[in-house]
Amino acid sequence: MKIVRTIRELRSELHGEVGLVPTMGALHAGHLSLFDAARAENEIVVASLFVNAAQFGQPVDLASYPRDEAADAKLAEGAGVDILFAPAEAEIYPPGFATWVDVGDAGEEGAARSGHFRGVATVCVKLFNIVKPRRAYFGQKDAQQAIVVRRIVRDLNIDVQIRVLPTVRDEDGLALSSRNARLSEEERARALALPRALAAGAREYGLGGDAVAATRNALNGLTPDYVELIDLDGVTILATAAKVGATRLIDNVILEGELT
Repeated sequence: MKIVRTIRELRSELHGEVGLVPTMGALHAGHLSLFDAARAENEIVVASLFVNAAQFGQPVDLASYPRDEAADAKLAEGAGVDILFAPAEAEIYPPGFATWVDVGDAGEEGAARSGHFRGVATVCVKLFNIVKPRRAYFGQKDAQQAIVVRRIVRDLNIDVQIRVLPTVRDEDGLALSSRNARLSEEERARALALPRALAAGAREYGLGGDAVAATRNALNGLTPDYVELIDLDGVTILATAAKVGATRLIDNVILEGELT
C-alpha cells in the first residue's frame, strides 16, 4: 500500500477501474467491510483519510475526534487498500477556497446538525473529482449521508456508482462507530438502548403499528434528537440519534427493501 498526500501524486498512481472508500480515519470493522467490497469489484482501491473540519459543528467535537494514522494505515493495508490518500487540510481546502455544495432537505439529521451535510457534500464532490472512481462505498449506518451523496451524484451528473453496505455491529448489537471509543463502560451499556429501541420499532412496524412511537417509548431514558422514517431509493429506514453522555450516536434499521 502506498500513502500519498497530494492530489498530483495521487493522480499519477491511478489507472483502471478505481473504487473509493472515503473515511475520516479511526478505522474499524465497518470500514473494513467497505474495503472488502471495493477490493472485490475494482482494480485499484483508494481509501481517503481526511478529518473534514467542514462537517463538524462544534470545535470540541472536531478536537476530540480520534486520530491514529499509523494504526489506520496498518488496517487499510491489511484489508487490501492500494492507496491511502491522507492529505493535509490545505490540500483539500487551499487558501482562498470559497465554493461549497449546498444540499436541500437532509431530514432530521440535517436539521439537527446545521452545515454538516454541506461539508459532507463538498468534500465528497472534491474526492470524486480528484479520484474519479468508478464506484464509491458508504455504510448504511450513515443512511442520511448516503441519501445526500446519491442526490448530489444524480443532480450534478457525477459519473460514479454509490454503493451502500449494511451496518456492522459489535456482538452486543451496538453499531460500530469511531465515536464509540469515547464511551465509558457505563455509557456503552446505556447506548445499547439505541439498537434495542430500533428493534422494537421494527417489530411494531411489522405488526402495522407506529414504528416511530414504539422506538421513542423503548429508548430507556435516552432523549433522542429525532426518530424518523426515511427513504433511500425506495428502501424504508427507521433512524434515530441521541446523546449518551457527551457522545452523539446515530443508528438505523431497514424496515422494507434492500440496499445495493
